[in-house]
Amino acid sequence: MTKPHVIILGGGPAGCGAAYSLRRSGKARVTVIEQGPEVGGNAGSFRLADQWVDFGSHRLHHACSQTVLTDIRGFLGSDLRRRDRHGRIRLRRRWIHFPLKAGDLLLRLDRKFALGVAWDMTTRLVPRSPSAESATFASVLRAQLGSTICEDFYFPYARKIWGLEPENISAEQARKRVSAGTFVKLLKRIIRPPGNGTFFYPRQGYGQITRAYAAAAADLGAEIRLGTRVERLHQPADSAAPWSIQMLDSNGNRGALEADYIFSTIPLTRLADLAQPSPPANAMAGAKALDYRAMLLIYLRIPVDRFTETDAHYFPESDVSITRLSEPKNYFGVDEPTGSTVLCAELPCSTEDPAWRMTDEELGERVSEELTRVALPLPAPPSEIHTRRLPHAYPVYRLGFEEPFEKLDSWASSLPRFLSFGRQGLFVHDNTHHALTMAYAVTECLGPGGIDRELWNSYRQEFEQHVVED
Repeated sequence: MTKPHVIILGGGPAGCGAAYSLRRSGKARVTVIEQGPEVGGNAGSFRLADQWVDFGSHRLHHACSQTVLTDIRGFLGSDLRRRDRHGRIRLRRRWIHFPLKAGDLLLRLDRKFALGVAWDMTTRLVPRSPSAESATFASVLRAQLGSTICEDFYFPYARKIWGLEPENISAEQARKRVSAGTFVKLLKRIIRPPGNGTFFYPRQGYGQITRAYAAAAADLGAEIRLGTRVERLHQPADSAAPWSIQMLDSNGNRGALEADYIFSTIPLTRLADLAQPSPPANAMAGAKALDYRAMLLIYLRIPVDRFTETDAHYFPESDVSITRLSEPKNYFGVDEPTGSTVLCAELPCSTEDPAWRMTDEELGERVSEELTRVALPLPAPPSEIHTRRLPHAYPVYRLGFEEPFEKLDSWASSLPRFLSFGRQGLFVHDNTHHALTMAYAVTECLGPGGIDRELWNSYRQEFEQHVVED
């Protein structure tokens, strides 16, 4: 009996994880369509100045399910290393270790900030919650953590990451992105950081995880088509008809494929533009109402062995436009290449912002100036500046986003023999380990009788409980 053909849109962790899981189970023939030249998506890596660098700062967290972690270890072997975290947060012009450490907080925390937090803590031994109708990102965090932490850390960071005032961000953002949302949780994380302050990281950059899944899927018979952009997605005319996809490859060649099932990990808003026939008016309105925050990644090659021993510096303060500076060498702990290291600065923005149109040199100068201003001057001018632009870095949970998302998601969920999942496919901020959990779940939901919608809906309820690990 011929196995059904599943086309997977997108070659990020969710797409490649699903390809591997489907082929391992023997449930389907699989084709992955990825518009980029490599798999990995926003969780990918590339070579720069003879070393692997990522699209920003990424880690495999200990919250990863044992099933997924076992597979990744099987793929990577000794190329997957457990590492101690050595991050720093600039808070009121002082550097605090991240993950937070009690001793470091006692020695380095600004006195006025410490007294403010202590007062807020005593008045919030029993966390308060605003009514659901009036709740916002700002009101939820202020009620649970007080004004001091909010005004000096969460709120300025939120303005930079999402480009909105905290009062205009949905309360869902607080639940999804603030893992230490109460003082009790914050104290627990200080006493015992998640994973005891460690993480997993691959030798050849974070993208090695997705490349390993893609390679394993290909070994089991999956077809991985890179540099191929979907132009149209034609829905089945009836219950027996196949899906049809029109494509354009990097050489300018057009083609078409048919499939029994479509598993999509591309942005939901993009899906609405590709679909034929077009979604109903309410779903299209939902797509137009949803926003993504873009990200500029500015890579500076510095002619020294190592810039600092820190893996990532965090900048919540408003006087610095970048939110994070990472040094890829420090993630796996390599010394090569000698005489050179690369820094990656993350600058959230809109694709309409002037920064999006800046040249590499202008962005490099901006980062260099800001680092000097925060007492982290470059030891020498960069010998190379390189940038990457991510237009769909973060979904924006604008106040009231739930209604347009529900309209778009309901339409996507109604499509025959179709599933949308992953970070982009479900409009979520989830980590890679969450995306891989979804990838394994879609395989379980595919059976001889088609997609088990009841099982998928139960998984969706589980996915809604995901909380992002920082």
